[in-house]
Amino acid sequence: MTAEHGGKRAMARECRTSTMPAAEWACTLELDRRCGEPMYRQLVTRLREGILDGRLPAGMRLPSTRALATQLNTARGTVELAYELLAAEGFIETRGAAGTRINARLPPQHGPTKPAPAPSADSASVSAPIAVAPLQMGLPALDLFPRKLWARVASHEGRVLAAEAFSYGDAQGQFRLRHAIAGYLAIARGIDCDPARIIITNGYHGALGLLMTALLPATASRPIWFEDPGYRRARDALRLAGAQLVGVPIDDEGLDVDAGVAKAPRACMAFVTPSHQAPLGVSLSLPRRLALLDWAVRANAWVVEDDYDGEFRYSGRPLPALASLDGGERVLYVGSFSKVLAPGLRLGYIVAPPTLAGHLAKVAALLAPPPALTLQESIAAFIEAGHFSRHIRRMRAAYAVRRDALAAALHRRVGGVLDISPSVGGMHLIGWLRECSAPRDGSLANDVLLARAAVRSGLAPDALSQWYLHQRRRDALLMSFTNVLPERADDVAVKLATAFERPYA
Repeated sequence: MTAEHGGKRAMARECRTSTMPAAEWACTLELDRRCGEPMYRQLVTRLREGILDGRLPAGMRLPSTRALATQLNTARGTVELAYELLAAEGFIETRGAAGTRINARLPPQHGPTKPAPAPSADSASVSAPIAVAPLQMGLPALDLFPRKLWARVASHEGRVLAAEAFSYGDAQGQFRLRHAIAGYLAIARGIDCDPARIIITNGYHGALGLLMTALLPATASRPIWFEDPGYRRARDALRLAGAQLVGVPIDDEGLDVDAGVAKAPRACMAFVTPSHQAPLGVSLSLPRRLALLDWAVRANAWVVEDDYDGEFRYSGRPLPALASLDGGERVLYVGSFSKVLAPGLRLGYIVAPPTLAGHLAKVAALLAPPPALTLQESIAAFIEAGHFSRHIRRMRAAYAVRRDALAAALHRRVGGVLDISPSVGGMHLIGWLRECSAPRDGSLANDVLLARAAVRSGLAPDALSQWYLHQRRRDALLMSFTNVLPERADDVAVKLATAFERPYA
């Protein structure tokens, strides 16, 4: 008997003999292969809806992964991934020989729940959808996350933790993790630092909040240099904190230090992305790096280095971090595991100068605690075992292929509208707008209108004009390639071309 026939018979047996609605419901389940949403994500959505509206009651047994995969005519790995995601969310439980069941501790539901309204194109840039849309910025390749390996490491660390580890822990973060990060940075980013200089935070924005709380009150009267264009979420967070931002232009050598000095010579801080500027992708040249550090010393200013995707360079070796040239004097290095592992981990860190580390640690103790101890220990073990470095190498190789496939498809399908800029690093492509029809509303840039048209078609590029602090220079679309599989690149490009046909609809 073949595996396929065995799977069909198993599924049929479950549908015929089980009195549980789960099997009956699974027999009628269908997924749409043409909608562009990954099959595993569709399955997660259908199962979650069935659980929430009461059709799949708490404690009910679900079909086996093989049986359900055969019923849906899809890969068993698709069902396994959907089950893993639902288990991580707490909706289902895997009980070995007892099978996979709906979590018995879920409260009962009474009738279908009213579905939430679909997000509009205008709201898409404010609140990202749960499902990953093609071209969506800021996300690593979620399909490359080593789920089983991570689960094995996390499970082991949870079992071997001593009882005292479940206390509040060090407000600066677990020493084991800080030691592991210090070792990794020394090898991968050229930063020689003591673990005492590292503060663990709740993601990148936790690091940003800590810096603003600790440093801004003492320097509130002095402005802050900010790349123009620059990372829009950091810009908005700084403005919310009351920072006075001065836009410093970006050219082929990165941040124009001379322009910054001319605009605000006594600024208290400079926020920079020197390895791969966000969003233009240029690297800060060595003369500019030295000039920036020299200015920081003379102005008694801090330089905040956001090394958000410095590991991803596809020609030559990744550039060393700016902090590697500083000697621990003026640079605050901010790192995060969001772009290399998964945003859901919400774990970041700051490498502070020795003169500032103690102050930041004291402020951190008064703010929100660092991430859960089990998460910190798991990431430490992941780094120590070499899994983290191997994962980055794997992603770097996969990203190079995905970048090339998407760039070629975009050039082929929308080359008349977008001039695709070559990318030597990072996680996105830039499509510079060629001449196109003027927008109906003179207050909106062409790239904003085209981005909205793309969102209505299920894509999620970002408009470059929204990243400028002051007057924009040229319109473009920012398009991530991380979650676009090579075999789907042409489909995505065709969908974008179709959206461009009616940009003002």
